[in-house]
Amino acid sequence: MTKQLLVTDAGFFPHAHRHECERPEGAREHIFLICTAGSGHVHTPAGRTNITKGDAVLLPAGLPHEYRADQDDPWTLWWFHTVGPDADELFASAISIIDGYVAHLRDTAAIAALTAQVIEALDTSTNGGLVRASGAAWHVLTHVISAGKRPTSDSIDAVDMALEHLQRISPERVSVEELAALAELSPSQFSALFKQRVGVPPLRYQNDLRLARARELLATTEIPIAEIATHCGYDDPLYFSRQFARTHGHSPSSYRSRFQ
Repeated sequence: MTKQLLVTDAGFFPHAHRHECERPEGAREHIFLICTAGSGHVHTPAGRTNITKGDAVLLPAGLPHEYRADQDDPWTLWWFHTVGPDADELFASAISIIDGYVAHLRDTAAIAALTAQVIEALDTSTNGGLVRASGAAWHVLTHVISAGKRPTSDSIDAVDMALEHLQRISPERVSVEELAALAELSPSQFSALFKQRVGVPPLRYQNDLRLARARELLATTEIPIAEIATHCGYDDPLYFSRQFARTHGHSPSSYRSRFQ
């Protein structure tokens, strides 16, 4: 099952001070990076591009490249390497759609969550883990392709406005009716367009945003789990722990120990 798309390496670099990599001949695998904090830059034959929070980088196999974290505000990166015929096609499609090697994404929560799943699945060192890692990586790349497509209607532009609003006010909860009013659509129209564009319903997306922030805090800080729950919009730490474990297959404390 993994001969079409196999994840060979994956990882997470929080606040990666002095992180840099130079491959004059490129890599043997396709490389995907997503920045969730800080900044840096990537240099390819197309030139230099500054990378900030929310940017995804796609480096196809054999492409000469160099990338480096910013000295004063080093990036936090989630990444994986992949090979196979499906990986070839997905990278080629994504690069064609975004017209380059860097995608400036409005929505990073879902993609960062999937990349975390790639890392966790690969970490199991089992055949089942390899299959799960490949599936999550395939999902990451299709998300980038979908997000990179230009809106084709005012309604989809309205969904983009709703996404920006949710990211700005997270972890506050907003009803579907409120979001639909913001987009000037009926709740049913908005929900259908939102799921078509983002891949999940509006309430699920809001939960993904909150859990994405929780993962970042668990992996990069020593803040107590009860405080992280409150910071991410959960009044009950036990409910937060159950939601986190149901989504990730690990308790918050177990997740923290794996990444730290």
